Amino acid sequence: MAGTGVPHSVLPPSNSELRRARWAVALVFLVHGSVTGNFATRIPWIQDHTGISAGQLGLALAFPAIGASLAMPLAGRISHRFGARSALRGLLALWTLSLLLPALSPGLYALCPALLVYGATSGMSDVAMNALGVETEDRLGKPIMSGLHGMWSAGALLGSAAGTVAAHAEWDARLHLAGAALVLTLLGALACRGVLDLRSAPEEHPPPRFALPPKSALLIGAIGFCAVFAEGAGLDWSAVYLRDELGTDAGLAAASTTAFACTMTVARLAGDKVVARFGAVHTVRAGGVLAAAGGLLIVLARHPAMAMGGFGLMGLGIAVVVPLAFAAAGRSGPAPSQAIAGVATITYTSGLIAPSAIGGIAQATSLTMSFVLVTTLACGLVVGARVLRVPSRTASGSAPAVTGDLERS
Repeated sequence: MAGTGVPHSVLPPSNSELRRARWAVALVFLVHGSVTGNFATRIPWIQDHTGISAGQLGLALAFPAIGASLAMPLAGRISHRFGARSALRGLLALWTLSLLLPALSPGLYALCPALLVYGATSGMSDVAMNALGVETEDRLGKPIMSGLHGMWSAGALLGSAAGTVAAHAEWDARLHLAGAALVLTLLGALACRGVLDLRSAPEEHPPPRFALPPKSALLIGAIGFCAVFAEGAGLDWSAVYLRDELGTDAGLAAASTTAFACTMTVARLAGDKVVARFGAVHTVRAGGVLAAAGGLLIVLARHPAMAMGGFGLMGLGIAVVVPLAFAAAGRSGPAPSQAIAGVATITYTSGLIAPSAIGGIAQATSLTMSFVLVTTLACGLVVGARVLRVPSRTASGSAPAVTGDLERS
């Protein structure tokens, strides 16, 4: 596996070690998601504490995506240098500890670099854990990536719940986030003890510090772009849509966002069995049909129940797309970390531009027309699902192809 950017193990792990590695990397995903959930709930406190306007806050919140995009290509080189387990342990600790930085910022000029570091450590640990997830999936010989991303979503929900309690109790965010950072750092260190200990062979050349993603990653990333755009629209705009377009009260409107997030989490946790049975391509095509049908229900809705059903279908349809995109990227060529970083960059970009694109179209026309675009992108999942048909790596020391895998058309 020379030059892959994903190190190999000297001795093949036993079945018990593989099972432990699966649950260990799942806990890593849970910890990673929990950081995001805790942070998101304290953004209003950070805005008040720094005294910045809504426009300045919007500018500052662009910096995590910028930091992630700049730093993600470095993850493969770090894993090559220190080994996959040590690299993940260090990068995850940097990410969990960076949770405190935004709350310590006294103003906009400190908040922007704090969020840049927050995003950079998020992106590098994201690439490292997804690369290890793909490698663990290959060695197990069955799909696990959807479940891993379901654990991330579950972690985000748990983090949001903890942050909501802290905000309701009016705790100082510096104390809340310091405590959360400490707990999550310890949990992350514990989880990393069980992941696969993969190391590069001495003769392998390190991957480049920065490199453009391969063409295969661009095509796979386009599928991820469509899914993350729809995800961002559902999470950020579902409550606004029900309130402004259908006249729903604030409580029911907010419940639609929670329902959308929960639908995605449950679908991801159950998605591996579906992928094992039908394969990635068929699963994404069916998901695209469900997401497009959900978008059509939203656009045509004249009653809140119809719109909420549409958001539920959309969440169900797009839930497994990003996990499968990462899995396909990890098998798409000789440099898995570079391909995963490329796909991650594209999906991060989609998550960055989706809220503003939806708002811009709504300002120029209507929020309903914004979801016409979302529905069109969901149709793109049906058309483009074929690019996920990538065979598993069969280099020496790697596992056999994943059951029900990505080769089905």
